[in-house]
Amino acid sequence: IRDAQESRGLGDVYKRQIMKLINPETKESLFQKGDNLVDNKGGIFPIINKIPRFVDADNYCSNFGFQWNKFSKTQLDDKNDNSQISKQRFFAETNWDKEDLSEKNILEVGSGAGRFSEVVLVHTQANLYSVDYSDSVSANLKNNGSIAPERLQLFQASIYDLPFLDDSFDKVFCLGVLQHTPDFEKSVKSLINKAKMGGEIVVDFYPINGWWTKFNAKYILRPFTKKMPNDRLISLIEKNVDWLIRLSLFFSRYKLGFLNRFLPIVDLESVLPKGLNVKQVREWAILDTFDMFSPEFDNPQKISSVKQMFEKNGVLVEFSGYVHYGKNSKAAVVRGTKLS
Repeated sequence: IRDAQESRGLGDVYKRQIMKLINPETKESLFQKGDNLVDNKGGIFPIINKIPRFVDADNYCSNFGFQWNKFSKTQLDDKNDNSQISKQRFFAETNWDKEDLSEKNILEVGSGAGRFSEVVLVHTQANLYSVDYSDSVSANLKNNGSIAPERLQLFQASIYDLPFLDDSFDKVFCLGVLQHTPDFEKSVKSLINKAKMGGEIVVDFYPINGWWTKFNAKYILRPFTKKMPNDRLISLIEKNVDWLIRLSLFFSRYKLGFLNRFLPIVDLESVLPKGLNVKQVREWAILDTFDMFSPEFDNPQKISSVKQMFEKNGVLVEFSGYVHYGKNSKAAVVRGTKLS
C-alpha cells in the first residue's frame, strides 16, 4: 500500500501494512484512497469496518458468515476455560515451532471466527494475514483485533483471487476449509502459489476412508438442507439437538456407535473436544451440525490424492496422514515445503 500519509479512516492496522496488496484480477498495485483500496486503472475495493473486501457480500459462503458471527466465540480457547484445543490442533497439524515463527509472514486462508488466528497472535510473534470468503472476518476482528493489532491484517477475499503477490509468504495454512471450496485442487494450487520458495504449506480436510464415507446422514440430507435459509436450518437443529444428543450418547454407551452415522447430528465422540460441560456440548453440537448441513460444497478427499496435488505443484511433501491432537481427535493433514 502507498505511504500511509494518504490514508484516511482505516486505523493503525492498515497504516502498518507491510505486505504489498494487489488487484487480484489485474495484479495492479493497490493503495488507499479514502475508504477504498484503488489501483491506477480504475480498480476499486471497499474497506468496510476496517476490512478490505474483495468479494460480494452475497456468495456461496454466506452460511459461514452467518455461522461464525452467531457462534463467534464457541471455539476460542480463551472462551472455553482455556481448553487449548485450538492451540493443540494448530501446532500438532503444522508441526511449527512457535519461536521459529517470530517476525515471519503467515497467510491463513479460511479464518472463520478466528480460532487459529488467536493461537498465532497469542502464542507467536508472527505477522498474520488472515482471509475468509465470508463475513466471518468481522467476527475475527471483534475476537482478535485487540490482541496484537500491529501483527494482524484481515481481508474478505476468495481463495482463488487473493490480493497478494505470488511467492510472498513464509508459511501458509488452511485448516477446516478446503472441503468447502468449489474446486479442491485449484484451491490447493492457489495456496501453494502464495508461499515463498522454501516456504511451508499445511492443509487439513475431510478424508475419504472408503465407500462408506458418504453412507451417512450428512450426505443423504445435504441436498435438501444446504438449500434451506440459514435461520430456518439453525432453528430446526436447535429444536432437535437435545434428544439427538441423548440418543447419540445412548448408542455410544451401549457399543452401538456405528449407528450415529445415521443421526442428523455431528458425531459427538469423534468431533467434539473432550472435557466440555453440558452447555458447551450443546453449543458445539449445534454449531458443528449446522456446519455439516449448510455448506454449498462438501468434497472429502483421499489423503494420497492431496499429496499428489502438492507434488504436482512443486512441493516436497514432508507429511501426509492423520494427526492426533487432544483426546481422541484427529485430522487428515498434508504439509510440505515449496521447492519450485
